[in-house]
Amino acid sequence: MNLENKILEILKGQEGIPLTEDQLHIELAIADESKNELKACLVSMVEEGRLIQTKKRKYGIPEDFGYLAGRLQGNAKGFGFLIPDNKDSEDVFIPADKINGALHKDRVLVKVLKTTGDFARSKEGEVVRILERANRTIVGTFELEKHFGFVIPDDKRISQDIFIPKERINGAKTGYKVVAEVYRWPENRRNPEGGIIEVLGHKDKAGIDVLSIIRQFNLPEEFSDEVINAAKKLPRQVSESEIKDRVDLRATKMVTIDGADAKDLDDAVSIEVLENGNYLLGVHISDVSYYVKEGSVIDKEARDRGTSIYLVDRVVPMLPKELSNGICSLNPKEDRLAFSVLMEIDKRGEVVDHKILESVIRTNERMTYDDVNKILEDDDQGLIDRYKDLVDDFRHMEDLSLILRAKRTRRGSIDFDIDEARITLNLEGKPTSISTYERGVSDRMIEEFMLVCNETVSEYVSWNEIPFLYRVHEEPSVEKLLEFNEFIQNFGYHLKGVGGQIHPKALQNLLDQIKGSKEEGIISAVMLRSLKKAKYSEELLGHFGLSVKYYSHFTAPIRRYPDLVIHRILKKFIKGSLTKDEIESLERNLPEIAVHCSERERLADEVERETDDLKKAEFMLEKIGMDFDGIISGVTNFGIYVALENTVEGLVRMTALDDDYYVYNEKHYCLMGMRTKKVYRLGDSVKVRVANVDMNSRNIDFVLAETYTSEDSLEKKDRPRKKYKKRSGKAR
Repeated sequence: MNLENKILEILKGQEGIPLTEDQLHIELAIADESKNELKACLVSMVEEGRLIQTKKRKYGIPEDFGYLAGRLQGNAKGFGFLIPDNKDSEDVFIPADKINGALHKDRVLVKVLKTTGDFARSKEGEVVRILERANRTIVGTFELEKHFGFVIPDDKRISQDIFIPKERINGAKTGYKVVAEVYRWPENRRNPEGGIIEVLGHKDKAGIDVLSIIRQFNLPEEFSDEVINAAKKLPRQVSESEIKDRVDLRATKMVTIDGADAKDLDDAVSIEVLENGNYLLGVHISDVSYYVKEGSVIDKEARDRGTSIYLVDRVVPMLPKELSNGICSLNPKEDRLAFSVLMEIDKRGEVVDHKILESVIRTNERMTYDDVNKILEDDDQGLIDRYKDLVDDFRHMEDLSLILRAKRTRRGSIDFDIDEARITLNLEGKPTSISTYERGVSDRMIEEFMLVCNETVSEYVSWNEIPFLYRVHEEPSVEKLLEFNEFIQNFGYHLKGVGGQIHPKALQNLLDQIKGSKEEGIISAVMLRSLKKAKYSEELLGHFGLSVKYYSHFTAPIRRYPDLVIHRILKKFIKGSLTKDEIESLERNLPEIAVHCSERERLADEVERETDDLKKAEFMLEKIGMDFDGIISGVTNFGIYVALENTVEGLVRMTALDDDYYVYNEKHYCLMGMRTKKVYRLGDSVKVRVANVDMNSRNIDFVLAETYTSEDSLEKKDRPRKKYKKRSGKAR
């Protein structure tokens, strides 16, 4: 246990009584020569908001004195919420007059006050100290006045414009997207001040909108010359000297199956039916760790990035294209170095034996999901003839995937069918269509194979008790499940087992019940929000959603840094070269890597949502005045949210419901008309007309055109069933 954690442990045991530095020195039982280290540690912890120093120079836990540290979540109206570092603490409402110069995402220390105001269900607080500024640069649209300019932030949660003095405009023009560096922070009703450090281009120019988001999130758009030069020095072909100590699987028939646009092919699959009736499934993963050495410039860059980010019109890759699209990509009919997991699987889906090998492979074909789906689902004769040597393998793969899926179903693994948007752009970057991905047999097949491979690797490592990076999904809180159970009762459903320890199978049973119903998407989305987020951890905490004890990410080292880390660990272990010093180093470093990679994953999700929302708003801009069928996906005291079948969501404002005076019923998630008794509930079908699109906020306003809802929208037996297919996220 490090010094900081020891200090916190001692103070937590004091029941709110603070201690002086000398008292802590005695309690810690550390040598006199370590006093300076203790002093420096206490100063650092106070600066970080992890400790409070009283006027009498005593140290205590902030919560014991009514303080909380955390991130500020801003709002366009000027107020905000503190998201505490302590996940067990409630969010704290911060009124606009108590933000005291803090901006969205700043790390702050807040004094918790009484519960007051419109947010009566929330604690209220005041920012007393800004611990860390998050917005050194701000992206926005520039507006030029006669003697100065200002930047309107793209992120509306930053509620103040940035004042730009004339001498710092640097050639920016009205209507241009810019990056401003802040050099004076807001105080006493004065806006922040800054200077223009980059002019991106006119806001209407193709690609500038997405580039602005990239700058807003400070994503590394290009690799440095040092990284590119290092990548170019790597071999472009596999040499004989590199494969002499590897298992040669080049004669094994195998394929990659990916989307048509994919260029970073990091997984291939093979299959064989054994004499005993079992299947021999091979999952062959690109051996990125052979080329990206730990501590190299490429490795440091990959670690900083953490993950590839797939935006609507481009990819921000984790590795340079010389690796991701070149020597590390399992291109057809080319020798490639791989990490192969060979699993013998019986008719119940149990892995009865396995081998993890450093190998050399040569894939036979680069298949697409669409082509394999046409072979397996449509019996496309042209494709069957073209790939006649592989068709039997595809059919065996389908059979095995159904066995594996049945096994997961038996143990209670949760399968979310959340609609995922497919946004098509033209050459100018304008959205031409938005639809939902259709998930076919081959998509599910590859997902099952990656899941069983990840689980097999994780269990193998855990049994051998070596440090590792797990993919974990902790059990949901009872409070969240109780809220969710109350929510679904509005639709006539009930969750069994709530109040005690719930098994994921209960949630999957509910998903089976709502399959095809009009409220399926809404209940699935709310269920997902009720669960904790999956993350990386050095601790074996299990994966609630998959209903397994052992799970890790092994199958995508080109685009996920955790996979690369565990490849290195595994490689050393199977070679017997994992030393005691290396084990101790892993135990020290894996917690930080886990936190960093989890944060980068969350950032990637946020950026991807931002670009999707941007293009959805742009698409609907051309649809103003048009009518669409939708489902009520949210009900609030200011209106109802409506989701269209193409995943676009908009708001029908309360002011637009002008046929009556509507009251929000929080318990039943509905609006009720006082005179007509008309009710708008979650899950009701409605027809809406696009009234307005605000590209700055990416908000879409609907008005009701016609209502389909029945008198009792909670009768399940009368609900129509959807016919279109859905896609669930590949990443677990």
